[in-house]
Amino acid sequence: MALITLRRNLCHLSDFRIQGALAALKNQPVNHVHKVVKEHLCPWFCSLQSEPFRVRFHHACCKKFHSENGNALHPVGEPVFSQIHDWDRLEQNLKNVDEQRFYRRLSNFTSSEEVLHFISTLQTLPDTMAAGALQRIYEVEKKDGDQRLPREILENSAFQALCIQFEQEPSNLSNTGLVTALQALTLLYVDPQSSLLLNLVAECHHRLQRGGLEVHSLCVLGESLIKLQGPGCATLELIICQLQGEKLEKFAPEDIVALYRILQACAEKVDRHQTFLNQINNFSLSVVSNLSPKSLSQMLTALVVLDQTQALPLVIKLGKYVVRHVPHFTNEELVKVLEAFIYFGHNDRFFTKALEQHVASLCLTLDPEVVSKVMEYCCRKQILSIPILNAVAETFVCQSEKFSPSQISELIEPFGKLNYLPPNASALFRKLENTLLTHFNYFPPKTLLKLLHSCSLIECHPVNFMSKIFSPYFLQQLQGNESCLDRLSLAQLTQLFLTSILECPFYKGPKLLPKYQVKSFLTPCCSLETPVDFQLYKSVMTGLIDLLGARLYFASKVLTPYRYTVDVEIKLDEEGFVLPFTVDEDVHKRVALCIDGPKRFCLNSKHLLGKEAMKQRHLRLLGYHVVQIPYYEIEMLKSRLELVEYLQRKLFSQNAGIHW
Repeated sequence: MALITLRRNLCHLSDFRIQGALAALKNQPVNHVHKVVKEHLCPWFCSLQSEPFRVRFHHACCKKFHSENGNALHPVGEPVFSQIHDWDRLEQNLKNVDEQRFYRRLSNFTSSEEVLHFISTLQTLPDTMAAGALQRIYEVEKKDGDQRLPREILENSAFQALCIQFEQEPSNLSNTGLVTALQALTLLYVDPQSSLLLNLVAECHHRLQRGGLEVHSLCVLGESLIKLQGPGCATLELIICQLQGEKLEKFAPEDIVALYRILQACAEKVDRHQTFLNQINNFSLSVVSNLSPKSLSQMLTALVVLDQTQALPLVIKLGKYVVRHVPHFTNEELVKVLEAFIYFGHNDRFFTKALEQHVASLCLTLDPEVVSKVMEYCCRKQILSIPILNAVAETFVCQSEKFSPSQISELIEPFGKLNYLPPNASALFRKLENTLLTHFNYFPPKTLLKLLHSCSLIECHPVNFMSKIFSPYFLQQLQGNESCLDRLSLAQLTQLFLTSILECPFYKGPKLLPKYQVKSFLTPCCSLETPVDFQLYKSVMTGLIDLLGARLYFASKVLTPYRYTVDVEIKLDEEGFVLPFTVDEDVHKRVALCIDGPKRFCLNSKHLLGKEAMKQRHLRLLGYHVVQIPYYEIEMLKSRLELVEYLQRKLFSQNAGIHW
């Protein structure tokens, strides 16, 4: 392990080699020393401009210098904290300092000044710890959200001394110290063309070609080179090749996660690395239990980017451990977890329970992006989570101004899709209406249409906005630069128009022109109806044939003039007797059988989805006698005879008015 000497170093102005941060120039006045140093070393760093800052490290200035003849020390500048005057009193020999204690102290510092002050009190510093100090500087500066290092940090002599040591003596550094320093300086946005980074990269490349880097160093180097040179750099392929040659048992859990991040950056080459990825996916099953919340989130994100849909066992195990860490994820990490679960179609009742507790307890303080992503997850997985929906409804009523138009749409859409009205529904939709009236023009046309359609699903009809969305101006905006409107938008417009006729007879505004109306709501790619479950349909058909005596007495999958497709239609005459489906005359009433499979309900519930509830509501308003045949009632029947008796009760009950 190389030691960086911070105090006892020699310096000649004629051959200005600085190897420490805590020496003093004695024989010249302070102003003269500053002038000579500035002239000899100019420029040290890039000029401090308003644009994102990059540091150029060529040389470093020390706080104190020993003269060659060993004369007494004279201070030339004050330390970071002015109350510190006696450096000798604060000297420590790090040989006697426990490494863990050092890192514990580093982790307690909350500013770069504190880190550098602590470093400046040390006489010598192992290179790994010096690199660790640079990493801590990055961590505390990152919290401020600014990529630039402040001038006072750049001009701090301890910081400069650390950098000059790494620049001038990279061959003396340990592998860990070398790659860790490179990683920290890269994250600190040091100029890639500075002599500091060029020397470190050259030394890393030299050791890489010799095969002298262990697994952890290879992973750290790979990520640093991606940031410095991009994922296309040739050296990265050599790193991946060497990592493939290592036994995965040598990889620590954090190295496995780093390896995923490296491969994620090279996602376009995933086919080339798929065999290696399969090995990593299988091995990762054994390390999941040791991963931190951050690592769990990063691994899931990498699996998404790399499209590892075949790694579902790993996703399921990650999901199992995610449940334990839901309260500990940052907002960004939780969003990434939810995105991964949406992507892989993963859902877990324990995760839903943990998410409910988390959202309900923190709903008013959660980031809007988290709230909208939680709602998107519930919507996509059709999870009717009443605690989440109620908490989010309350959040929107109290803090609607926090949400962007797209987030508002993602927040409201699940209420319609899941067919749920929260207890504060009147306040929720009043707030939504006020938001739309105030910021109508800020909502993208498709986002606005989806939002209003979602409201209509739960009978919160957007009457005040129908005239706007049926207007030629809005339809032109909706179409944009496309040659025609997309199928889903046309279907939503058509269903809103049908709603205005059936459920809002008082609406007297513009009508939707026929050219914008679809002929069927049931289409393969963008359906507003759920196709009938085939196995359930076959069972019901068999029972109907037994009950009615022939296939002639009912029609299947009938497209009505009102765009809805009826699973089974039975025609009745004026006295309520069943007619053959081929007869069009003397039809007095039509019976619509809705054969509702699991996909027409919220997940693991008997609660109809919004679009199916609207369909049945509209069919009743159109004069159909709607008979619902839910899957959970059919599943309880044990024989064909029981099925026939069940259908007879459903169709020929006393109040049905149907005779056979």
